[in-house]
Amino acid sequence: MKKTLAWAVTAVTAATCALGAALPAAAADGTTSTAVASVASPSSTFDTSSLSPEAKALADKLLAALPTDWKQRREATAAKYGIHDSQWAGFLDNTINPGDYQCTDTAMRDYSRTLLAGANPGLAIFLQMIGAFDLPTYDALLFGNESKSNTFGYNGEYTNQLTSEGKNLKRFWDIHSDDIQIVPMHGGETFSSPERLTRVLGVLYGVEGEDAQYLAWLFNALVNMDPVLQGGDNPFFTFNAFAYSEEGDPQPMGISDRIVVGDGILQALKAVGLGDVAPRAILAHEFGHHVQYENNLIDKTTLTGPEASRRVELMADAFGTYYVTHSRGESLNAKRVLDSEKSFYQVGDCSFSSVGHHGTPNQRLAASSWAASVANDAADQGHILPSLKFDELFEAKLPDIVKPDATN
Repeated sequence: MKKTLAWAVTAVTAATCALGAALPAAAADGTTSTAVASVASPSSTFDTSSLSPEAKALADKLLAALPTDWKQRREATAAKYGIHDSQWAGFLDNTINPGDYQCTDTAMRDYSRTLLAGANPGLAIFLQMIGAFDLPTYDALLFGNESKSNTFGYNGEYTNQLTSEGKNLKRFWDIHSDDIQIVPMHGGETFSSPERLTRVLGVLYGVEGEDAQYLAWLFNALVNMDPVLQGGDNPFFTFNAFAYSEEGDPQPMGISDRIVVGDGILQALKAVGLGDVAPRAILAHEFGHHVQYENNLIDKTTLTGPEASRRVELMADAFGTYYVTHSRGESLNAKRVLDSEKSFYQVGDCSFSSVGHHGTPNQRLAASSWAASVANDAADQGHILPSLKFDELFEAKLPDIVKPDATN
């Protein structure tokens, strides 16, 4: 089974709501994947007559150029690479009572709702339906690699910070990590490169040669038709970070272990005042997922559905915070971390019935606060807990972290 765990999918869900009632109902039900466009059903239909004449002409050409079974191909590709958080697909029971928990809007979700403000709703829905918002994710997942030429952030402003931290994380945790690559996701670069767009569409829709090149031209033309989309540089296209591993997969695809960090999520954190510590917290959280992969901690539970997903994400929050506050990690002041690392609070979600539930804002902050106390209250500040020992402590603390907190 491919393992793809998203960090910011709940914020992306809110971003889709920027289009209001014009979007399919599925966009608001909390069942998103690591990619924005995956909230739309592959069986969705769209009447291109609602588009402007110029957009309609391009959209009709694109639909005519796609294989007749393009919807099925897209769904099959998403499942193949785990884009739909497929590790939770079989667990649909909802055992969490929403009335037991405090859950309110946050600055991150408020920001995400502005991303497509002013965009043509019909064009955005069409792009969602055909998978355009997925393309930067596939590009980074399938063809990205760790390189000295990589940059993180729209202006490369996070490059040194995240590159250095990636090296430190590999030294900190007691897992095999030499093969984990830290990969950026740039939406504008994907759409501006005919070669990159062509090969991604080849994977997504099974087209080759001139057919793929023609599709790439059409996708690029449509994305550039609305200035709000910024040619793919609108944060909406890359509003995510995720970890990927084929550890234990009986049919590996040959993709290296990796952490993908999108420009959009970094921009969002900066926009809400969390651009200092939060990017490091994101990377540490995603590396926490790799600690889970290597130690087989994801399946080590009797929990199912949203409770299982919540456990995994809160555990990654804890692994990440332990690292950034530990004296041999980033050694950041715990108060500073918890004040700024409210990125975890910001992306906490209220999708209690979703199999991708990450935990409420309060729960994510509680997991981070607990982990910071483990690091700071240790008698031997130079000692790093073995990852399995840290997990043991977390499992014992989890019931307290997720206990009901609603006030009647």
